[in-house]
Amino acid sequence: MPRRQHITLLMILGVSAFLGIFLVSFFRGIPEGARSADFIPSYAEPISGSVDEGLLHTEAKAPKLENATLKAELGHAAWKVLHTMMAKFPDKPTEDDSAALKSYIHLFARLYPCGDCARHFQKILKKYPPQVASRSTAAAWACHVHNEVNKRLKKEIFDCSNIGDFYDCGCAEEKSEKGKDGFTKLELEKEGLTRGG
Repeated sequence: MPRRQHITLLMILGVSAFLGIFLVSFFRGIPEGARSADFIPSYAEPISGSVDEGLLHTEAKAPKLENATLKAELGHAAWKVLHTMMAKFPDKPTEDDSAALKSYIHLFARLYPCGDCARHFQKILKKYPPQVASRSTAAAWACHVHNEVNKRLKKEIFDCSNIGDFYDCGCAEEKSEKGKDGFTKLELEKEGLTRGG
């Protein structure tokens, strides 16, 4: 039975990721070459270019997840996906990359299968909007919001200066300088002040 729950959990995460990516790509709409000279970059807009804000900010509707074991497994898998995504985000993302990541995070919060968790994460996103100017700002932001969840759950706070060493997807590495431990050094930078600090 636990193996069946694990497979179900992976299926839920896979469908959520596919749906998020599909919705982002579907609603992006404006081809790269068709932008006019008065185009406003996505980082200057509240969320992302063509994605409807109502789609991104509708309250999560998932029911409460009662099974504590499944809830914990889902949480661990979800954080691994988010942190790994941030670790592989481009150092110098395009406007579309940044808009896609912001949209994905908001859709992730909306569609997360644990309703209570999703609604709490949406509150955190209002207080600490996603920071997507670079890989390091995205990774630092994700670590910060993860620690916000850890505080609420009375769990240990993670030292964000080690986030680059902790999450490694094993994906093909770009040419980069690696430390003696084999991991790429992640330098954190602050994108700017946001609501809440």
